[in-house]
Amino acid sequence: MRNKKSNDLEKNLLGISLVSFMESYNKSLPDSFPVASVKTLKRFKEIYPSLFKKEDEWCLDKHRKRFMDWNFSNSATP
Repeated sequence: MRNKKSNDLEKNLLGISLVSFMESYNKSLPDSFPVASVKTLKRFKEIYPSLFKKEDEWCLDKHRKRFMDWNFSNSATP
């Protein structure tokens, strides 16, 4: 029998679409952080193309923390 932690880890390692990543990211985001939008996610991807092995694939484990840091530090700039 698999435990919940094991299932969550597997889920976080899977490649998902930009929209699925955005929904999952925003759902678990602390209140003090800016939410992700399609526009900000696309901008992040343009700036860091080396983080993406497949064109339209996001990974919670790989991209969540990096995007969170980048989005927080760039949210105050116009």
